[in-house]
Amino acid sequence: MKTENLTRKEIIDTRLATAGWNVTDRMQVIEEFEIIVHDNLIQESKTLYGSHQFSDYVLLGRDGKPLAVVEAKKTSVDATIGREQAKQYCNNIHITQGGELPFCFYTNGHDIYFWDLDNYPPKKVHGFPTRDDLERYVYIRKSRKSLASELINTSIAGRDYQIRAIRAVMEAIEKRKSTFLLVMATGTGKTRVCVALVDALMRGGWVERVLFLVDRIALQNQTLDAFKEYLPNEPRFPKPYEKEIVTDRRIYISTYPTMLNIIRDEVKTLSPHFFDLIVVDESHRSIYNTYQEILDYFNTITLGLTATPTNVIDHNTFQLFQCEDGVPTFAFSYEEAIDHTPPYLSDFQVMKIKTKFQEKGISKRTISLEDQKKLILEGKEIRDINFEGSDIEKTVINRGTNSLIVREFMEESIKDANGVLPGKTIFFCVTKAHARRIEEIFDSLYPEYKGELAKVIVSDDPRVYGKGGLLDQFINNNMPRIAISVDMLDTGIDIREITNLVFAKPVYSYTKFWQMIGRGTRLLESDKIKPWCTKKDSFLILDCWDNFEYFKLNPKGKEINPQIPLPVRLFGLRLDKIEKAIEKKESKIFSKEISKLKNQIGQLPKNSIVILDAKHELQRLEGENFFAQLTSDKIEFLRNFVKPLFRTISHADFKAMRFEKDIVEVSLTCLSNEKHKFETLKEIIIEEIGELPLSVNIVAKEKLLIRLSQTNNFWLTITEEKFDELIEKLAPLMKFRESVIPLSPAKFNLKDVLSEKEYVEFGPMHEALTITKYRDLVELKINELLLANPTLQKLKRGMELSETETEHLAEELYEEHPHITIDLLRRVYNHRKAVFMQFIKHILGIEILHSFPETVSQAFGEFINTHNYLTSRQLQFLDLLSKYIIENGALTRKNLIESPFTLLHPEGIRGIFNPKQIEEILLLTEKIIAA
Repeated sequence: MKTENLTRKEIIDTRLATAGWNVTDRMQVIEEFEIIVHDNLIQESKTLYGSHQFSDYVLLGRDGKPLAVVEAKKTSVDATIGREQAKQYCNNIHITQGGELPFCFYTNGHDIYFWDLDNYPPKKVHGFPTRDDLERYVYIRKSRKSLASELINTSIAGRDYQIRAIRAVMEAIEKRKSTFLLVMATGTGKTRVCVALVDALMRGGWVERVLFLVDRIALQNQTLDAFKEYLPNEPRFPKPYEKEIVTDRRIYISTYPTMLNIIRDEVKTLSPHFFDLIVVDESHRSIYNTYQEILDYFNTITLGLTATPTNVIDHNTFQLFQCEDGVPTFAFSYEEAIDHTPPYLSDFQVMKIKTKFQEKGISKRTISLEDQKKLILEGKEIRDINFEGSDIEKTVINRGTNSLIVREFMEESIKDANGVLPGKTIFFCVTKAHARRIEEIFDSLYPEYKGELAKVIVSDDPRVYGKGGLLDQFINNNMPRIAISVDMLDTGIDIREITNLVFAKPVYSYTKFWQMIGRGTRLLESDKIKPWCTKKDSFLILDCWDNFEYFKLNPKGKEINPQIPLPVRLFGLRLDKIEKAIEKKESKIFSKEISKLKNQIGQLPKNSIVILDAKHELQRLEGENFFAQLTSDKIEFLRNFVKPLFRTISHADFKAMRFEKDIVEVSLTCLSNEKHKFETLKEIIIEEIGELPLSVNIVAKEKLLIRLSQTNNFWLTITEEKFDELIEKLAPLMKFRESVIPLSPAKFNLKDVLSEKEYVEFGPMHEALTITKYRDLVELKINELLLANPTLQKLKRGMELSETETEHLAEELYEEHPHITIDLLRRVYNHRKAVFMQFIKHILGIEILHSFPETVSQAFGEFINTHNYLTSRQLQFLDLLSKYIIENGALTRKNLIESPFTLLHPEGIRGIFNPKQIEEILLLTEKIIAA
């Protein structure tokens, strides 16, 4: 173990140098910095130096003043031992020299802790900050303002729930929380909320640089466009065609893999203190299993975003953001968005279609006689055709089934204003080959559109991306109307004009299912109407695979078992073999496998923060004694601590590694004398070796070994030397292996027919369909009568009706079907006080009559917009108040100090607002109720 002095020279100096500090330059770093302590100050323990203290390192700013103190301990001790000592040095420097309170660091070389005294608790970090970082930290600490008084730009995010979400995060930041989770339904404006939050935090002086992480390039471009639209003056990364990371921007949008490569780059990396805020889009388990290293690397405040409903968010996600299970920082569900008046998101209808072949399979009993005759003429045996419905698009392909789905879609889809072409649509397909088949069917059935109606949009097609690419055409052009996709358009893509979704594949993940539905939930923006979608009240989902039925029966979907990474499995098997060699007293095998185990450990990525984080514990492996006497506790250490670290290996020849894993596994069964398992594994390996192409020169050089290793005699006389020879000579050749091409699925073009076609009730609004239908009937009837009714025509021309004419018109409408009465109209249009003629004028488009809930919501929305300094608790009260008025239609002063308002504060409104604000709220409510 290293002494404190050696730790400083060999490790800490190097890590300071990595952050740009020249330890030999006393204009940057002073070692053994002398602090003269006054008698009345608390000192560290009595020393030979009396009233003097000596800080191991002090990092200086460009003005020569101390920016930070670094307290060093030897590698063998816990770094936190230096915590109080470092704090004393910071406080004493501040008292004796004035200026800013230095930042506090304490380390044993491997573990570094950062403490922003008086602001945040200590936090483990993964490197020292640069001088620029520390000076930025000082600037932020000095200049940041109270966020309670910081106004939110409501032109970016002005809806009431968006303001509440931003306030919730800002209030938590002021309470010195550093992680937050927003759960907001797809289409409710998560990106706009983030942009408005970033804007407020930048204006308030809390952040200088922001990183926004996304999982795909298409989402990166979409997010860049959002920041460009709403914060055009903030410099962004990347610019078009920019590949190398630069450090002169304020807003960075990156994919997870790109940022992981940047932080692991040993030549050109980013400081762990480079960003002040990280926003993590779609924060769910699959992201963190792979890319949590990014969040661990940077010392920032972190905001997670997800559209996954709160009740199915993984426990680990809540834990990561330090939230109680089921209690995010802020949540706004799809149901809340739909229930709002007017709705914030589009509702949907589900039409389920099922074909005969999907329901009963493809066999002699389901194939029509006409098709059976065709098959016989083609020389096919009818009795050999026997497929389950679930085999379609897996082991059997039937053009007739796909054609039927396409024709049903064209008939049932929501059309554009001309009523001919379907509105913008996404087809979710099983495979890329399936998507190409659907595209070909569209082209074949509808040749008049010259191949422009439907296009395949998949991630590996370079024609998809960039201005003028297929995705850009789908979003911004009249054609194509239908995007046929596999996975790429399932999540994240924002296209408000989507009016149809076709589930042409089964879905088993509840999270993904709702993300897919979310592609259609966005409403149109009145100032951005496009000719091919001038109106959108709801959207249609055509479910061809019983997905909605599946999730009724299985609300959380199918659990996917996580896969253990290959490098982890190889290390584990080698460790098992070492244990077995100890048990069998096979010292030669033990020594050989220990040597290979050490080589594996040496391949761990040194710049991965997971490995840097484990450096202190990994010191145990450095001495020869560790492996010379491998006791059970050492094996447990290797298994429980070292083995999981191999998940960090991302750059390796995995085909060679897989073959090596198979050989180590079969050699272990040989050593363990597990004959049956040995035979099974042997056959798998012989098959793998048999797929090596001898036509490749480098493979042909090992022709003899390849031939021998496929003989029984080779395996009957197998030795450790032969196992090693297979790994050494054949593992590197596995990249040339020719995989056996799976049997092509059976292909038919059999006529399929519908067995089921019905609307499915699913979602929050279907109980209100009868009222909606009644309103549609009323409006249709009045517009029909307009053609022949002189009284209505007079009204339409803008002329006023006499009292007699009004009464006569009311009697006429009552006699029609459906009955049209003032009471029914008030119920249907949700307006308690409007008179008969106001409803008729509204239906004829002469004047707009807002429903009572719309009036309430609009009034409260305007109030919140003009009072955008309100706290999240005050906003919560106003939300509750608006719902109370909508539900009850009346309000007294006494109500405001009774339940449900006392649930927010025992004194009701008096405990949340000041007297002036209360008077404003009372005036607002009186005005609403009088309307």
